[in-house]
This record gives sequence, C-alpha cells and structure tokens, in this order.
Amino acid sequence: MSKQLAIARPGLFGFFPVWQRNFLVWRKLALPSILGNLADPLIYMLGLGYGLGAMLPSIDGQPYVAFLAAGTVCASTMNAATFEALYSSFSRMHVQKTWDAILNTPLGLADVVAGELIWAATKSLFSGLAILLVITAMGLTQGSLLLWALPAIVLTGLAFAALGLIWNALAPSYDFFMYYFTLFITPMTLISGVFFPTDQLPPWLASIGAWLPLAQGVALVRPLLAGEVPAQALLHVVVLLLTAGIAYALALRLTRRRLLK
Repeated sequence: MSKQLAIARPGLFGFFPVWQRNFLVWRKLALPSILGNLADPLIYMLGLGYGLGAMLPSIDGQPYVAFLAAGTVCASTMNAATFEALYSSFSRMHVQKTWDAILNTPLGLADVVAGELIWAATKSLFSGLAILLVITAMGLTQGSLLLWALPAIVLTGLAFAALGLIWNALAPSYDFFMYYFTLFITPMTLISGVFFPTDQLPPWLASIGAWLPLAQGVALVRPLLAGEVPAQALLHVVVLLLTAGIAYALALRLTRRRLLK
C-alpha cells in the first residue's frame, strides 16, 4: 500500500470510479436509504413546525413552520454528508478494506478520498432534495428561486463531507464519532439559525455561529425558499468553498499519514 500512496495517479476525474462504485452499491437500497433520511427531519419539522409553531408569531413575515423547513433542509444535508463521511467511509477504509483493494488499481489515495468526498456530497444532495420536494408539496416554498437552493445544498454537503473525512482519518473506532456529534454537530445545529433566529442568542455566541458552515448554508437556502435573493450570497459561497477545500486537503494529509503507519 505504501508504494501505491507514494505514486501520482489519475488526474481531475480519477475520483469518478470510486464515486461510481459507491453509487452502484447504494442503488440497491436507494429507496430505504432516502426514506430513512426523510423520516427523522420530517418528524421534527412537523412536530415543532405545526405544534410549537402554532404558539409562535411569524418570523420575518413567514410562519414558523416555513422558517423551520429551510433550516431542516440544511440540517438534513449536513447529517447525510456527515454520516456518509464518518461511518460509511470508515467502514470502507478500515473494516471492509475496500480502500485497500482500490489502491491496488491505478487509482491513488487522492482519488479515493476525493471520490468519498464527492459521494458523501451526492448523498447529502439526495437527502436535501427529498426534503425540498416534500416541503414544496406542502406549500412551504415560494417562487422559482428555490431551484438555486440545489447548488447551495451541494456546497453545504461538500463542506461537511470534507470536515467528516478529517475526523474519519483520526478516529480509532466507530465510538469516536460520538464525540464529533456531541462536541461539534449538535452545538452547531443549535446556534446556526436552524430552529430560531440567531439574534436571539448572546451577541458573542451569535458571532461564532454566523461563521460556521451550517449557518452559511442556512443563510443561502432560507431566503431562496422564500423567493428572495440571499444577502451577501457570494460571501457565504466563498466560506463554504474554502471550508471544503481546506478540510479536504487536511483530510487527505491525515489519511495518508494514517495509512502509511
């Protein structure tokens, strides 16, 4: 394996065979996978949106359930990318030894990690799109600008897939992933504007939350679903791209170091 890791391999589209392999495996259980990704966020959205939302005033001119729906799209995207980059990628790397088999082909480690990154982002797109279709059918979106939410979902998925691959490279076992969710994913969900406006938070905490990748996705998706152009859209896009690029580079370096041990 060390020899394979040291050799430069196929270029820009070397990730595609890895992506294709993961897609073909997933396709066999596509429907249960999509339904599983739908169930949890929809339960929370319907329970909180219509239950708690009935007691709350409108937020920025829209009912609470519509406000929450946009946050749910982003949170579902984040969770799908994170689970794929952690549990599934770890299984292929460490348990099933799928990566070992791939690295004995002309593909190199950069192709494998990039393939895992793109595949995790693809899974997050499926999840975000499924939620988007449901809330559109429920009448919780407005206008044709919602189609621009799809690129925003992809960018959000890429950022969280890359961050997850960093933790995947560091994790000694599946149990280690719980720290990632407890210390990073859950707190970020609470301070990134998914469930309530961030101006309800203490200013210092709101400032931290505003720069987190989930907040960038929410800032893009929520206005688009309301038929509005996001404020500072370019800034949010750049932050997500930088997050994905830097995290991918770090994940690749850490993964290489792990596999060379």
